Amino acid sequence: MSYSTADSLARVTLDDVRGAQKMLTGVARVTAMEGSRHLSQLVGAPVHFKCENLQRTGSFKLRGAYVRIAGLLPEERAAGVVAASAGNHAQGVALASALLGVHATVFMPKGAPLPKISATREYGADVRLHGMVVDETLAAAQEYAARTGAVFIHPFDHADIIAGQGTVGLEILEQCPEVRTIVVGIGGGGLAAGIATAVKALRPDVRIVGVQAEGAAAYPPSLAAGRPVAIENPATMADGIKVGLPGDVPFGIIRELVDEVRTVSEDALSTALLLCLERAKLVVEPAGASPVAALLSEPGAFEGPVVAVLSGGNVDPVLMERVLRHGMAAQGRYLAVRLRLTDRPGALATLLGVLSHVDANVLDVGHVRTDPRLGLTEAEVELHLETKGPEHCAEVGRALREAGYTVMD
Repeated sequence: MSYSTADSLARVTLDDVRGAQKMLTGVARVTAMEGSRHLSQLVGAPVHFKCENLQRTGSFKLRGAYVRIAGLLPEERAAGVVAASAGNHAQGVALASALLGVHATVFMPKGAPLPKISATREYGADVRLHGMVVDETLAAAQEYAARTGAVFIHPFDHADIIAGQGTVGLEILEQCPEVRTIVVGIGGGGLAAGIATAVKALRPDVRIVGVQAEGAAAYPPSLAAGRPVAIENPATMADGIKVGLPGDVPFGIIRELVDEVRTVSEDALSTALLLCLERAKLVVEPAGASPVAALLSEPGAFEGPVVAVLSGGNVDPVLMERVLRHGMAAQGRYLAVRLRLTDRPGALATLLGVLSHVDANVLDVGHVRTDPRLGLTEAEVELHLETKGPEHCAEVGRALREAGYTVMD
C-alpha cells in the first residue's frame, strides 16, 4: 500500500519507535559503538561505528521484521508470512518468525549467496529460489501472498518496519549523546527513515547523511522530482542497498528529515570494506561499509562527532575475496603487469629476482608461449603483485624498465 508524504510522516512517530524499542528488549541486541582512530584523524573529529554488523542475523533487519510480525493479528499470524530478499531481510524475517511461532516462506533469487540461503533455512524459513533479480523474486512473493493469504512483509515500505529500524537511532543518542552527524546507507530507505524519525524528534540539530552506491542511486533523482522515481538496471557490489525504486513511506520521511544524500563509487566501497577489516577488525558487507566510503571520499564534509552505521556484515566469502582485491588495487596495493621476455631457460627466474629485489610479493604468474602475436623466441608473462602503495608500484615499474623489460598496457 502507498501513502502520501503527509500520511507517511503521521504514521511513524517517536512514540512508535519507543514502542518498538520496548518490544525488541531481549530480542535485538543493543549493538556496540566502536571508535575509529584512523577515520577520526582523517575527519578531524571523533568518528564512531554503530556495529549493526554484530546484530543477530548479521544486520539491522531483525529489528523491523520482528516489530512488523509481532504486530500482526492472530488470524494473520495463523496464515503465515512471506518475504522476498537477497539475504539480510530474509534472515531477519526467518528469525523473527521463529521467535514468534509464525510460519515463514522466503523467496530468494537463484543467484543469492549460498551462506545467506543456508542461514535463512537454519532460522526455520521455507526458502524458495525464484528469478535472477530481486524484482522477479518480489513478484513471486507477492503472487504467493495473494494466492495463500500469507502476509507479505515488505523489507522497507511499512511504518512498523521503519519504527523497528528507528531503534538504531535511539541507541545512537544513548551511546553517543554528543553526536553531530549520523551517516547511514540507503537502499529502499527504511533504516535511514527510522533513524531520522527518532533522532530529529529528540535532536533536530543532528545532521543525517544518507549514502547510496553510484550505480544504484535512486534517491537523488527521486528527491529532485519530489516523488519516488525508478532507475533501470541498478548495478553495484553493495547488494544490500541495490534498490531501484524508493519506498513511498520511507521516501516521504527521508525527503523531510534527512539532510543530504551522497553517492559513493565502487572503488570507495571496496576501500571502505578493506579499512573496516584491517583497521577495525570488523567484517562488514559493502552496503554496510557505505557510510565509511562516504567519510573516506570527502572527510572534511562531516562535522564531528560522527557516527557511521555499519548496517550489516553478511558478506559472501567469494565476494569478499574479490572486493578485498579490488580495494587493494584502489589503494595501489595490488598491481597487475604484463610484459614480454625471451623464452629461454631461467628467464622467468631472472624476472622474479628483479621483483624480489624491490620487495614485491608475487601472487599469480601467467605464462603464455603459444600466441600468434608473439615472436618465435618470445613469451608473454602476466603478473599479479601485492605492493605497499602507489609509490611502491612506481618503484616496481622503474625496476622492470631498468632491467630491460617492456611493460605492456
